[in-house]
Amino acid sequence: MSFEAFVDHHKNKHAPLFSSISEAQQYVRKYVVSHPIIEPGFPEPAYDAITDIYFDSFEDYRQFFSSENFLKNVEPDHANFFDMSEVVMLVTKETTIISDLKTS
Repeated sequence: MSFEAFVDHHKNKHAPLFSSISEAQQYVRKYVVSHPIIEPGFPEPAYDAITDIYFDSFEDYRQFFSSENFLKNVEPDHANFFDMSEVVMLVTKETTIISDLKTS
């Protein structure tokens, strides 16, 4: 699959599928897909995408990824555009250092 086809599937097929299940509205606070800029002067990217998914708690994370809707409807789509043996997952606790909160 070309990089362009990968990005198209990720943004225009998988992301809407992910967002369509009821558990996304229930547990996910923010869902961001990012793809590298491939331009002269930028290093060759190590990955084709980064997906950030925000939850209020680790329990919400567990509930979402173990839900029947996710496992039956979203998880199977990964094989259509990801080589799961190459996927790297990192679960983190975020600490905000600077925020874009501007007051007038």
